[in-house]
Amino acid sequence: MSDVITRAEALISDAEVITQAKLRKVTLPGAAGVMGLITLDNGFDHTKPNTFGPGSLVELNKAIDAALADDEITSIGVTGKPFILAAGADLTALRSAGSVEAIRTIAELGHFVFGKLDSAVGGKKSFGFINGLALGGGFEVALNCDYRTVLDSIPAAGLPEVMLGLVPGWGGAWLVPNLVGAGTAVKVALENPLNQGKVLKGTEVFDLGLADAIFTGADYLEQSLLWASRVLTGDVTVERPEVDRGKAWDDAVGWGRMVAAGKTGGKSVAATRLLDLIEAAKTNTKAEGFALEDQALVDMAATPELDASLYSFDLTQKRAKRPAGAPDKALARKVTKVGIIGAGLMASQFALLFVRRLKVPVVLTDLDQERADKGVAYVHGEIDKLVAKGRLTTDGANRLKALVTAEVDYAKAFGDADFIIEAVFEEMGVKKTVFGNAEKVAPAHAVFATNTSSLSITEMAADLEHPERVVGFHFFNPVAIMPLVEIIKGETTSDEALATAFATSRGLGKTSILVKDSPSFIVNRLLGRFMGEVAKVVDEGTPVKDADAAFAGLAPMPPFVLLGLVGPAIALHNNETLNRAFPDRMYVSENLKKVVEAKIGSWYGADGEVAPEVAALVTLPENPVVKSTDEVRGQVLEALADEIRLMLDEGVASAPEDIDLAMIMGAGFTFWNGGITKLLDREGVSEKVTGKKFH
Repeated sequence: MSDVITRAEALISDAEVITQAKLRKVTLPGAAGVMGLITLDNGFDHTKPNTFGPGSLVELNKAIDAALADDEITSIGVTGKPFILAAGADLTALRSAGSVEAIRTIAELGHFVFGKLDSAVGGKKSFGFINGLALGGGFEVALNCDYRTVLDSIPAAGLPEVMLGLVPGWGGAWLVPNLVGAGTAVKVALENPLNQGKVLKGTEVFDLGLADAIFTGADYLEQSLLWASRVLTGDVTVERPEVDRGKAWDDAVGWGRMVAAGKTGGKSVAATRLLDLIEAAKTNTKAEGFALEDQALVDMAATPELDASLYSFDLTQKRAKRPAGAPDKALARKVTKVGIIGAGLMASQFALLFVRRLKVPVVLTDLDQERADKGVAYVHGEIDKLVAKGRLTTDGANRLKALVTAEVDYAKAFGDADFIIEAVFEEMGVKKTVFGNAEKVAPAHAVFATNTSSLSITEMAADLEHPERVVGFHFFNPVAIMPLVEIIKGETTSDEALATAFATSRGLGKTSILVKDSPSFIVNRLLGRFMGEVAKVVDEGTPVKDADAAFAGLAPMPPFVLLGLVGPAIALHNNETLNRAFPDRMYVSENLKKVVEAKIGSWYGADGEVAPEVAALVTLPENPVVKSTDEVRGQVLEALADEIRLMLDEGVASAPEDIDLAMIMGAGFTFWNGGITKLLDREGVSEKVTGKKFH
């Protein structure tokens, strides 16, 4: 296997950001000897996490070899730069690798290098110190060590590869089930990735048995080194429960196959392959398991899933950072105070996000002081929760709380505000009124942002003295979690207002996409066509559960489950707005109207069946048309292809890439499908409906 280093060196490109592996000697207390502590560091701050491309793995190999060859060093530790261990494989390097031989080299290289951390191979006890972000290969480098500690406050650890059309390829598929059992392996490597890329917090890593000790605070590494010394001297014995290799293992794999079928409709090759690896890990040796992972990565490299996933990765890592059509950032005005019109739940979520990320004064307004104060109380309560979780100090929390105030007098609230955002009732007259009142007192440079999900930015600004200051700034719910903000340019919106909106969105940590002013913009327009088409099929006679089953692996959840999450009233409002604009193709369900009129919040009951109160309201035609799941899926995909082509022709989005980025970041469409347009191309729907592919 030593030739793998030679093969890997030939793959190193100038484009790879090399993660250095810095080796230093640390004398451990208690006569535990000298540890060779390797720190992974790519030289950037937290904005660019450590990754493992061929060059980075070669560097890590050199550091491990140096530690193994040094007789003074008796143990090895691996950690990362502050708050980051590693974010996994360098997917850019994987994409550029090209040939099957190159992919196999990268697979074998990770196993070869990480494998030396096993004391049975290298001969020296090893410790993985998970001090921050640890995903994919970044988690696997620690899993390959003999022992692990974890910082309790790390935000993300796990094995997300299935979400990317891959499998854990550097030990995870064999190590995790053999360390903590097949059930936990299925949860971490399958269920979590398919559940919108869910990750583990530090406490969960420990609770699941994936780390042997957990520490908190700025001296995490010092505590970990002390613990390691006690392990090495025998003062601490690490006990791990025996893994159940009987029926529990088989049941876990069986459950995983049910989850994969339900979440992906059996269309995810990666999910199936992962479960095969976990199943085989029950009896395989470590070497056999690693060899199967190598072959799986090679096979995955030839699938459309990986191509689509790497396309999605490029969208979220590159295009998202340089939004198409955004004006020169130098035009952006500095935001030193934010005014929020409204103090309800959405407005209060805005206030929390703005004050946490921008750390500037934020003022909430409403019809009366009591309502405004209630909004501030919500923000203060959420800040207190962050303190309780250890994510904020008491002093830090007090500083944030002091920045959030309530006011009913617009002159006092907005007289010195730079960025004013409304979160009031979704009705044009109401929004025009609050903006008109705010304009009377706001500074001339203040930007007016609207969180409307469907209304015209141009019309909203039309009656203002300075309509050029109005820009769409559409969040998705929940505000703190969903990464997308659609920034909408009205007919009169100035470049300065747009630039300020983009800069503000960046400051909030959001992904922004420029959208032309049009009904429901990108995400809600496509979801409106999607939900309308599904509702039409159901209204014609196809059972709800059959219709829902048609979209496993496409949407983040079945359409009628999504309807309950969004709220039937909101979905109806969106469809009615779109129907007024495009009556020939945007369907409004009479059955949905009945559900909204009855104030029913969800289509399904607690038992997972259609709620009796919904079933009692829904009416079907005398001669119902029942379609198969394949027919339903085909009809809806054709409608989406039609709508996307129209949106591109109208200039709503500048390119298919922005459509996909919006649907991934704003609607949770899957990475491994490439959002939506890659899927439509792959399945021949694009050409069938529009006469050409999107890519």
